[in-house]
Amino acid sequence: MTSSTRLKSRGLSALLAGWLLLLSPRTARAEGSVSYKYEDYQEGGGRIEVKTQNALIEQDIGTATHLRVQGVIDAIAGATPNGQPAPAGSDQVVLTQLHDRRTAWNADLSHQFSVTKIDIGVADSRESDYTSTGWSINTFTDFNQKNTTLLAGIATTDDKVKVFYQTPWASKRTNDAIVGVTQLLDSRTSLTVNLSWGRSTGYLSDQYKLVQKNVEVAPGVFLPFTYGDNRPDHRDRLTVFVGLNHAFPEVGGAVEAGYRFYHDSYGTDAHTLELKWLQRLGKQFILQPELRFYDQNAAKFYYYQLDKTSIVPVAGPPPTQGPFYSSDYRLSALRSYTYGLKLIWAASPHFQIDAAYENYDMRGNDGVTPRSAYPHASIWTVGAKFIW
Repeated sequence: MTSSTRLKSRGLSALLAGWLLLLSPRTARAEGSVSYKYEDYQEGGGRIEVKTQNALIEQDIGTATHLRVQGVIDAIAGATPNGQPAPAGSDQVVLTQLHDRRTAWNADLSHQFSVTKIDIGVADSRESDYTSTGWSINTFTDFNQKNTTLLAGIATTDDKVKVFYQTPWASKRTNDAIVGVTQLLDSRTSLTVNLSWGRSTGYLSDQYKLVQKNVEVAPGVFLPFTYGDNRPDHRDRLTVFVGLNHAFPEVGGAVEAGYRFYHDSYGTDAHTLELKWLQRLGKQFILQPELRFYDQNAAKFYYYQLDKTSIVPVAGPPPTQGPFYSSDYRLSALRSYTYGLKLIWAASPHFQIDAAYENYDMRGNDGVTPRSAYPHASIWTVGAKFIW
């Protein structure tokens, strides 16, 4: 399993003019807090299960500086498709067992100047076969009596991948940039528009994914041969995000809606729609149902298998000049649906508990890749936060 540190846009939506601040069960200006979350992500059919523990400490330093430190431990185990097609007479793609453990941490230090806040972040993530270190700088500048906030940020990660057929570890580098604006439209409504660009270079293939092709080894005799996944050594990404938040004080609720368009040099276009409703129940509870829809087309080098193509794979380490091919289902044409429900209980001004459930369902959209390649998962999360 691979992981990387990403640019922290961190929501960047303006708070809904004071009223939405009151909707959330937290003090308007907390001196500090410590929180813990436990998440259990489990795919059906004995596939991947991820158990995540997350601890977060936040502390004001004076009136203008804020420190945020987070630590994460993931335990990953189960089966996942390795790219080989289903055997003849079956619709179950080939699965490979895996297990790993990831430890990660990140820290952010922000300081509010007269009209600009600067946030500097560092991060580190480590697995048995993957390490990632990164940094980021984000600025938030207020205009128009703080009704308008401009965002500008950059981030870089340097990753190392332990590839079994080469020494030393392969390198991967990612650079990201983001610009955006959040506009308070009225006392209840805010609009956010963000534009981000990123470029990854280096080893971008997945060494654990295979592609298969039946090769003629004798006249009329074909045998299935597998080859390592081979992707281009660079990937450019462009993302546009539009978010709208609106409060409904007459019913004690608020809505968060967002749309994200994504395009990359692999030839993938993706669309994401998200909708959340925050509903106050009395003085201590907030109920938050949410929906998410995601749709993407296939990468231009995705093939369920290489039969009936003119591609001639190369044995051994994948060549950087191509040809490129991958049977990783995550690069296929697909859709996913997520719906969830979260409950937040503010037991006191200094202590809150939350619990959430999400149902995640991914489905292929190319009419070729079997349903068995795509996961269906249940996600449970519980957490607690102490504020001082």
